[in-house]
Amino acid sequence: MDKNIITLGIETSCDETAAAIVLNGRTILSNVISTQIPLHRKFGGVVPEIASRRHIVNIMPVIDQAICDAQLGLADIDQIAVTHGPGLVGALLVGVAAAKTLAFALDRPLIAVNHLQGHIFANFLSHPDLEPPFMALIVSGGHTALIDMKSYNDFELLGQTRDDAAGEAFDKIARVMGLPYPGGPQIDKLAREGNPNAIDFPKPKVDDYDFSFSGLKSAVLNYLNSAQMRGETINNADVAASFQRTVVDSLTDKTIDAAKRSGLRSIVLAGGVAANSALESKLRAECERRGFKFYYPSKILCTDNAAMIACRGYYQSLVNDFADHDLNAYPALTIQA
Repeated sequence: MDKNIITLGIETSCDETAAAIVLNGRTILSNVISTQIPLHRKFGGVVPEIASRRHIVNIMPVIDQAICDAQLGLADIDQIAVTHGPGLVGALLVGVAAAKTLAFALDRPLIAVNHLQGHIFANFLSHPDLEPPFMALIVSGGHTALIDMKSYNDFELLGQTRDDAAGEAFDKIARVMGLPYPGGPQIDKLAREGNPNAIDFPKPKVDDYDFSFSGLKSAVLNYLNSAQMRGETINNADVAASFQRTVVDSLTDKTIDAAKRSGLRSIVLAGGVAANSALESKLRAECERRGFKFYYPSKILCTDNAAMIACRGYYQSLVNDFADHDLNAYPALTIQA
């Protein structure tokens, strides 16, 4: 493209209402995120109906703020990218409806973005030097997957979770331990005070590059219940640290092995759980030890955000991958769809 391209990104897949303005796919002009964490904390997790209703309230003010922060007007927007899956169907529909309305009113192209692909593209915003091919590990509340990213628009799924995603396991263990929602950051914080080798939890054994964390989750729950029944004192910090180490080791070992076998020399970490300090530290150390380049997005781009959606949308637009105005939400969308 010869001219500068301004992309408006919209993200409403779960409990963050987000909008961003990105220039030429890589330069963030604004990135606005309205979180619902305080609203859902009292329920111990996201309540889909409440999330959808709050998105309806927040969506237009958030878009207005993103445009204002970028010091632009609606007429300056060249294209609109929106998450259409995977995620909560009611939440997705709010973002899709807003994007379709704006695209129609402004007569601008509409781009349907895969949320999981968006997480990978968050790294392009943090690292101007990053180019495909590379191995990507996506770790979030609902997904855990290894992706061989061959080009900007060519993804090969090597493995994914067969049951609980890593982030889901973190949240469930945190809830049982009485930690507030969201549980992942709470486990990470508590683990820093514990001994990661105090408890020998079983490492998930799954063939190839798939993941499984339900067995590990059950092992931790059994440990906690058994200790409580025997009246033993539980060191929650040791439990958190040992559980976290087991998850991190599983994720790191498979990612390194996949990169080695694929002949790739760069590894990218993405998704909400990418903000976990132990995972980032272990994967970085292993990459340095084995000679891989390691890429990791800034903390704000690890969480659900619209800048990553605008970035992904930009690269889709370069190959004329646009959506029709009958675009719908697809809550079970896969990484390669």
